[in-house]
Order: sequence, then structure tokens, then C-alpha cells
Amino acid sequence: MSEPAKVAPTALPSEPEVKAIPASDTTTTARLSVEHETLYKYNQSVEQAQHIACLRPLSDAGQALQIFEMSVSPTPSQHSTRRDSHGNSRAYFALHAAHTSLRVVARSQVQVQSRYVGLKPDAGPTCGEVRAHLAYRAQAPFEPASEYLYASPYVPVHEALRAYAAASLQDDRPLAEATIELMSRIHADFDYAPASTDISTPILDVFEQRKGVCQDFAHLMLGCLRACGLAARYVSGYLLTLPPPGQAPLVGADASHAWISVWIPGLGLSLAEDWLDLDPTNDCVPDIHHVRVAHGRDFGDVTPLRGVIRGGGHHTLLVRVTTRLLDEPVLNTPFRTNVA
Repeated sequence: MSEPAKVAPTALPSEPEVKAIPASDTTTTARLSVEHETLYKYNQSVEQAQHIACLRPLSDAGQALQIFEMSVSPTPSQHSTRRDSHGNSRAYFALHAAHTSLRVVARSQVQVQSRYVGLKPDAGPTCGEVRAHLAYRAQAPFEPASEYLYASPYVPVHEALRAYAAASLQDDRPLAEATIELMSRIHADFDYAPASTDISTPILDVFEQRKGVCQDFAHLMLGCLRACGLAARYVSGYLLTLPPPGQAPLVGADASHAWISVWIPGLGLSLAEDWLDLDPTNDCVPDIHHVRVAHGRDFGDVTPLRGVIRGGGHHTLLVRVTTRLLDEPVLNTPFRTNVA
């Protein structure tokens, strides 16, 4: 009898360059649809399979999930859903009949609001104040954000990252202003290079090579912030992108995306609570064209699809993502958050 084999986590498709579409100066909401298809094909039958999917977008004050459906073929023998410790929705399903392919399609419709209208980067707590708040103190009450303060499997803490970030994250600087500057430095210093890395590439290699893709830049920025005693989490999601000029949008040509969110107590924005999202790949504060699916310590907490199978032999993997703008109502003029 063959031994159980782990299916590698589905990595983010990295061939198309991921560029954000600037939001109009007069829009603060957008309704988007997303279709995310994953197809495994095996050269031998899979006898048993257990999978976990993290594909349902978040629904909160800044993002309303209007429609979500997920189909699995072949039909699972068992399935269930639950919330993980980070508040993400996870679907668990098992296949007990032999199969040579697995197709998972998630379709979502979301209403996204601008969460950072009124953001004042030069106000709020300083880097030193937030660091002191997160520092260990005996008998101090538990701070939930501290879960995102320490090293994690994909984000080890290195002195080289601390030294790189220290130029921006000075004690007397407002944390929002300092982290936006750090994001801009990463964007300027590192090249977006599809297929130059994979999910197993260590962030120190990315740091030394000065190139990578969105998940690399997210992990890199997390490593910088945590090495400096600040709490930050990984965000997975989707990004509305534009086709080349004169060409129609291609079905399946979009990609999953990744960025980060840094904890800033007293940020003062009700839709964002105490978290400031930053997208180092695009050097911007995410707006209405970013759809959030999940957040965690790193990619490992929010892998779109992963599992364990018995049998299967070699496999091929196809991932296709299509993001569409359904409508973009004109409301009022938001604070411009893109960083030049």
C-alpha cells in the first residue's frame, strides 16, 4: 500500500505582473466578483484525500461578502466549515473514492469600501510608543496583536532585516508614516520578477537577491517589522488588474495577491480598526480594488488549498483567477493613500 503523500500548498500564481489600479478620486466603494479555480491532475489514482481550503473572503465593516460558493469535483464524501484562530473561514473536505483529478472553484462577490479615508500618516503613536506597548511586562494584560510580533515558519527574524528597517522605524517617528516609508523603500530597492522564487525561498535569499514576487515582499516586510519589535500580519487576497492597452480582459489571467497589515493602536479609522494595510509590491495603501480573503502570521496560515493524499504519483497544477469590476458607485472624495 502506498504511503500518504503531502500535497504542496498551492502557491500564488506569479506570471502576470501584479499592479494595482489607482482608485478614482471620487469613489469610495466598489463591487467586485472573483472566480478562483484550482485544478490538480494526477498520473495515478488518488485513493484517499483530505483537504483544507481558505478561499472565502473576509466580511467585516470595510468589506461585505455578498455571495460565496465553492464547488469541488469529484463530490467530497465529507465536508465542513469553521473559523480558525485568526478569524478566517476554512473549508474541510475529504474524498474517499479513487480519482485522478481534483477541481475546486470558488466564486465570490464583495462590496469593498475605502477603509483609509482620512488617514493621517504623520499623526498617531510613534514607533517607540508601540514598541514599548508590545514589549513583555510581567502581569501585563494580554494584547491579541502580539500574536503577530514573533517569528513564524516563513518569517524568521534576522538582524539584517532589523538593520535595513531601522532607518525608517525610528523611535520618534509616527508609526504610520514610518511604515509607509519602509514600504516605499522595499518597492524601490527590490525588483518584481515573476518565477524568480517559489514559496520555499527563504526571505534572506530574497533580501540578498533584491527580487521576488508579492508573497516574498510581504514576508520580507513582515520580517523587517517584527525584527524591530512591531506586530504585523500577512494578508492574502485578490487585486483587480488592467489588461494591456487595447486588449480585452483575459479569463483566468489575474492572480492571487499578498500584502501586509501593521498594528497601530489608536489609528482612528472605524473601518480599519487598528490595522494599516500596506502593499509593498505596488507601493500603495490598499483601496477598493484589493479584496481581502484571510490574514495570519504568514502564507502558511492562509494557503488557498492544501491537503494530504494517498497515491496520486506525479501531479500537475493549474490555477486561474479572474477578477471583475461589477460597479463602482461615485460617492465622495477620499484621502489619497497612494505613495509617490
